[in-house]
Amino acid sequence: MSLFHPAYAVRDGARDAVGVPALIIAASFLGFGSLCRESGFSLWLGLASTATAWALPGQIVLVEFYAIGASLAAILLAVALTNARLLPMTVVLMPMLRAPGTPRWQYFAISHLIAVTGWTRAMQHFPSLPPGERLPYYTGFGLVLWSSTLVATAVGFLLATHVPDYVTLGLVFLNPMYFMLVFVADARQPERALALGLGAVCGPLLHLVDADWGLLATGLLAGTAAFLVAEAWRRRKPRDKAR
Repeated sequence: MSLFHPAYAVRDGARDAVGVPALIIAASFLGFGSLCRESGFSLWLGLASTATAWALPGQIVLVEFYAIGASLAAILLAVALTNARLLPMTVVLMPMLRAPGTPRWQYFAISHLIAVTGWTRAMQHFPSLPPGERLPYYTGFGLVLWSSTLVATAVGFLLATHVPDYVTLGLVFLNPMYFMLVFVADARQPERALALGLGAVCGPLLHLVDADWGLLATGLLAGTAAFLVAEAWRRRKPRDKAR
């Protein structure tokens, strides 16, 4: 008889999130809380954006557009475009979370907790987990991260006047640096290493061409090229063995 209980998987996920993942993402949201105060965004609006959106780049766009007095339509469009990166991540992760007997509403609920930090952890850890343990594990992992960002947003807002501007900006960039290093450390799959390498080369060049669309174009070109090269390599490998 199986000794598995969902609570154990939730506990394991929460335990794995406590430490470096939670500290890094909380540090990033310290910077966001400080940015809210400097931009005239209230603490409660900052907390609401973290609780409901929970996507730091989109939240930064929201605050910056609010500070310059942009229209609601412009803010909605900018935030939607910034957070569009979460859609392919969700499409990739959801099939891995599925398990027989799981109510559909749980998938909709857990989709709110999909962010880059948790997604990278899932991509690394899920292959070694039975399907039935993945959803509760990710729930525990995601809830710890989400809760830590709420606390960090409030703390960053309250400490804004005591922290230099350059420290605030540095904290915001900790999270992307963290998950980039996570992917580098787990670059055993050739498409990941190739995508990172192409992105590092194309990113600065395309930014010089168009600062507004350079990042989006980099992700599209580097990711597509890495996928096509990896697929060609997989198809060629059986042919080489056949020879």
